[in-house]
Amino acid sequence: MALLTFMNQTIFDHGASSQLGKVLAQHGITKPLLCTDRGLVELGMVNNLAAAVGNDAAITVFDGTPENPTQMAVEEAIEKYRSAECDGVVALGGGSSMDLAKAVALGVTHDGDLIDYTAGMGGAAKIGTVAPLVAVPTTSGTGSEVSSGAVIIMNNGEKLILASRELVPKTAICDPTLTIGLPPRLTSATGMDAMTHCIEALLSPQINPPAEAVACDGIERGIKEGHLLRAAQDGGDEDARWNMMMASTEGAMAFSKGLGAVHSMSHACGADQKLRLHHGTLNAVILPTILDFNRDHVGDKYARLNEAMGISSGDDPADFIRELNTKLGLPKNLSEMGVANDAIPDLSEHAAKDVCTFTNPRPCTASEYESLYEVAIG
Repeated sequence: MALLTFMNQTIFDHGASSQLGKVLAQHGITKPLLCTDRGLVELGMVNNLAAAVGNDAAITVFDGTPENPTQMAVEEAIEKYRSAECDGVVALGGGSSMDLAKAVALGVTHDGDLIDYTAGMGGAAKIGTVAPLVAVPTTSGTGSEVSSGAVIIMNNGEKLILASRELVPKTAICDPTLTIGLPPRLTSATGMDAMTHCIEALLSPQINPPAEAVACDGIERGIKEGHLLRAAQDGGDEDARWNMMMASTEGAMAFSKGLGAVHSMSHACGADQKLRLHHGTLNAVILPTILDFNRDHVGDKYARLNEAMGISSGDDPADFIRELNTKLGLPKNLSEMGVANDAIPDLSEHAAKDVCTFTNPRPCTASEYESLYEVAIG
């Protein structure tokens, strides 16, 4: 069983979730609020995890996490935390549950409106010690279990980022067994989320060679070694599931050096609660457009990217990703996901203000985002 220390301590292997009781005791958590979604409750995963903890902790469950976490849901979970007199938070689920749990850990320890703590409002400097948090991912995509950020749709409709070292879970418990049987489409979408994290981190102009090395390893696992396609084609492939969860974790470790315009565009689209668009799918669909846009602003990094993906140095990485998306059964453009041209002005304005824009290799204005959305919509 591997023990990784990077942003936090990560317990990683098949069966690692059995360690939750010990981890809670380590952090002095006796009455955790478990943040999850109704689907995992119905699948019995919440009961299984509670059984692994035993009677050492009195678990209160909040299962109202939306597909894209909202400030309203965070406030509901905070109320439940306080009424049950909880003393810590456990996140069980994908990125949505983990991001919501981070916001809860912040909200129960800080006064004022959640939006005041977002990156665009200089929120990182306002964030102090939060409630202890343990993360148990059930998908291989966001890597939120080892990251310092959370993305929440605020009450004003904007999808904004909370970012602080204080928000990194105390311990991440990565158990690839929890992802076995995940449907092919969700496996593909979350897997491409992880790959986008690795690729945008590699291309970010910030200087951090160790993070770039981690990013390249994640890309190799997912694409060059074929574990993403294998996991999508055979949900029971334990080796592929192990490697994709590792690639997901590595993606979040790597994006400590920043992301880029793919995420800015994706965050803007994901803020539309009527469309309820999946973040990983958006990243996969938008990624080729931004690879084209950034082409002359990344130095030799496309050669490094191609090597990590296992293709020739002269191949077009954007075309390769388009072909990979097709193999994975993902949409070919945003129009297939329901994004229409009349939304472009609002989306472009949102994307231009997104914090990920500032670490894109090529500067991008609102007017340039309009052109990029036109291309991505198709």
